[in-house]
Amino acid sequence: MVDDEKFIRDILADFLSLEGYTVRTAQDGSAAITELHNEPYDLVITDLKMPKLGGLDLLKEITSSYPDTCTVIMTGFGTVETAIDAMKQGAYDYILKPFKAEQIVHICQRGIEKRRLAAENLRLREAVSLYKVTEAIAASLSLEEVISTASDSVLAEVHADIVFTWLENDGKTGMFERARNVAAYVEQDTGGIQLEPTSVQERLQSGAPLLEHGARAARFFESGPEPPVESFLAVPLKVRESLIGWIAAASVTHSKRFDEGQRKLLSIIASRAAASIENARLYQDLQATFQQTIQSLARTIDKMDRYTAGHSERVARYAVMLARALKLDEVDVDIVRHSALMHDIGKIGCVLNLNKPGRLTPDEYEVFKKHPVYGRDILDPIKFLQSVVPGVYSHHEYWNGRGYPEGLKGPAIPLVARIISIADTYDAMTSDRAYRRALPHEVTIIEIERCSGSQFDPDLAHTFITNIEAVREQLIAEGYNVPE
Repeated sequence: MVDDEKFIRDILADFLSLEGYTVRTAQDGSAAITELHNEPYDLVITDLKMPKLGGLDLLKEITSSYPDTCTVIMTGFGTVETAIDAMKQGAYDYILKPFKAEQIVHICQRGIEKRRLAAENLRLREAVSLYKVTEAIAASLSLEEVISTASDSVLAEVHADIVFTWLENDGKTGMFERARNVAAYVEQDTGGIQLEPTSVQERLQSGAPLLEHGARAARFFESGPEPPVESFLAVPLKVRESLIGWIAAASVTHSKRFDEGQRKLLSIIASRAAASIENARLYQDLQATFQQTIQSLARTIDKMDRYTAGHSERVARYAVMLARALKLDEVDVDIVRHSALMHDIGKIGCVLNLNKPGRLTPDEYEVFKKHPVYGRDILDPIKFLQSVVPGVYSHHEYWNGRGYPEGLKGPAIPLVARIISIADTYDAMTSDRAYRRALPHEVTIIEIERCSGSQFDPDLAHTFITNIEAVREQLIAEGYNVPE
């Protein structure tokens, strides 16, 4: 209740207190701003004309700094138009003097009910927003994406200026995998803010969150951060009661301090982020095991023939080059890579001497031609290798339909198989074999060009020839012997 007449202030304060409201009074707008800064209020009733700071100026300050607070203007009959203008500027309602006590109570009831409904709507919007945030965090199996999404969520939902995410590395206390420092508040120069992770780690060991303001918040940063930290909030990232790291938010905006509601919000985000980080790490381990399995199988194949040592690795490089030149997405590029590494797995089923000094006899060649079928049969029962089966099974099909094992023709041949076919042929021709020396690069390129449209997809053959030099240069840089 803001009025320069003490009698009016006291009468209204007493009456509204009897109605169950908690009431504080101020003699002018300046004193009211001080009171509003100290604690939140649902509703302000203010006289229009007062010394120091009048009702309209107070209204502007409330609308700007305390938008959730309802403001009611109290005025005499002679300034009704001014009161109406005040409503256009954001006032909730106005009261004419002289007034009846029942009228004041009625306006207070309506104003606080309006604020309650607005707060409820805000909570509902926050709940929906938080649900979307946590679903977005949980949707990814990439550690980078999980941390990025969680950090962006804290910037948006907690209204932080800077977000720090720290993860322990392999469970070693104090050793962190990465730090993410995101400055969304672009008007501020946040380059000078350096967090002291050890002090945060020590405070969060108990599992309790951390919320500090002003000088107490600055203790967690290197001395004299610019701009100064106004508020600092940190919560642990826990999986099965184990601390795997933490996520922290800092405010560098003057007078913007985090509250208990934002702490709870950050705790919810951190809880979902911790579970998703654990899932991402488990997925990374699974992916690593998958890669190691394929590498091991590829080397097993190559060990069968000393002349083809490293063949699968090189075919994979050439195939990946071609896949990227075709602008396939990285998921498909990975399928091409894995298929190329596994393309000869069926040779395990061919009981042949692959190191014999001459070409295979017709009967031996018929046995050899079964290796794509054997490859499919070996891989089919393994669920996580299903994506490589088309490339393994069809990499000896010809564009003109004269290949094997099914005689597929043109676009009916899976794209991954068409890619591997060219990469496989290039490496086979440019490598030593028991029955011949490696062919020169230029001769091999001419042969691929000649077979374009018969053995090979003509578009892919052209793209391969256009891009092969880049891979050759990379292999030379890594110390590989490449054909002249």
